[in-house]
Amino acid sequence: MRHSKNIAIVGTGLVGSLLALHLRRSGHTVTVFDRRPDVRKVEFSGRSINLAMSNRGWKALREAGVEEEVRKLAIPLYQRAMHVNSSPVYFQKYGKEGEAIYSISRGVLNRKMIDLAEAAGAEFRFEEKVWDVDLSEAKLYTGESEKGEWKEYDFDLIFGADGAFSRVRHKMQRQSRFNYSQHFIDVGYKELRIPANADGTHKLDKNSFHIWPRGEFMLIAMPNLDGSFTCTLFLPFEGEYSFETITTEAAAEKFFADFFPDIHEEISNLTRDFFRNPTSALVTVKCFPWTYYDKIALVGDAAHAVVPFFGQGMNAGFEDISDLMNLHETHDNDWETIFKEYQERRKPNADAIAELSYRNFMEMSSKTADPKFLLRKKIEKKFAEKHPEKWVPVYSRVTFSDKPYSEALKTGDMQAKIMDSVMSLPGIAEKWDSEEVEQRILSLLEESGNR
Repeated sequence: MRHSKNIAIVGTGLVGSLLALHLRRSGHTVTVFDRRPDVRKVEFSGRSINLAMSNRGWKALREAGVEEEVRKLAIPLYQRAMHVNSSPVYFQKYGKEGEAIYSISRGVLNRKMIDLAEAAGAEFRFEEKVWDVDLSEAKLYTGESEKGEWKEYDFDLIFGADGAFSRVRHKMQRQSRFNYSQHFIDVGYKELRIPANADGTHKLDKNSFHIWPRGEFMLIAMPNLDGSFTCTLFLPFEGEYSFETITTEAAAEKFFADFFPDIHEEISNLTRDFFRNPTSALVTVKCFPWTYYDKIALVGDAAHAVVPFFGQGMNAGFEDISDLMNLHETHDNDWETIFKEYQERRKPNADAIAELSYRNFMEMSSKTADPKFLLRKKIEKKFAEKHPEKWVPVYSRVTFSDKPYSEALKTGDMQAKIMDSVMSLPGIAEKWDSEEVEQRILSLLEESGNR
């Protein structure tokens, strides 16, 4: 019979809340700590990118028994809508007919996940900052200030779900042979908003992920249930067009009028939001090990923060919990074995999605407006439709599958080499849909399989 554990989770975000829900349903006592106020009682911060829920996330929610509750908060997006200056909007289907990613407001989902975990019996302690962790004894120390009086809590297990700048991981970093790296890209982001029409409908196609690719920067927009769109501007920190140079309302107005003329008038309170909402950085975090004996484990961004350009940060974090709880089911109360297998299974996949996420930034910001890239994708799509057993695009492997991210990266690299060869064929633009091109791909696939 499974023995109940007294478990602490640091961080009340999406991953921490899902873990709390799972652990409560497995019979454990769960206390969740967060230095921030209860997100259900505060206004959203203007520091968010709408979530893109895909297969991995839905699988984890299904296993937790809350998939249908969350689906009520989601809008399916079947395609990209590409807004290229001087050209009509054109659409790129994400996958096969009916395949979609789902837009969900981060704040709305976070509130729902806390509600669900609380209803299952988890205790949430907001505005209680963790200052120190005793790793070997699984003790937490909280207090109002670092130099003030601390409370001491004893637990059997502690999970760090406290994000890219995790306090729990910070303590683990002081241990011998703990590997850690962080890498900031030169692009930051800022949230903006397109309001609903007067009748509550969406101003843009509501079942599309809207992208305005502009080379070194881009704007995206994802729909909300209230008819609005959450927009995110990704822009360099320094340079000709950057957060450094847009310092006045007039400069912001001119920037949007020049580069986003089709929605310039639609963005609500453009200059107010641009200067009121924070400018945030984007970081990739890698570390190992993720666990400390059978007492401490990192999950989600605390273990593997990634840039958001594949829409997999939340999905990867949810998959952590899915794998962890499946191992919990297999190994019952043997947490040392659970933690060992968890980190060995998840680490290669976390590194793979970090790489894929960075590559997708390059694709979304510049390549999606490149005619050669669009031709390349058209060839891939035609071949995949004709030979689905031989060619599943890397995007579909990541988004519409729960196969390992590491497999998607390896297969994607192989496919990229094949497509490089195909695109170098003389006259490819004229004969892209010919039998010659099809046979060339088949031949290269056979060669790759025989190596």
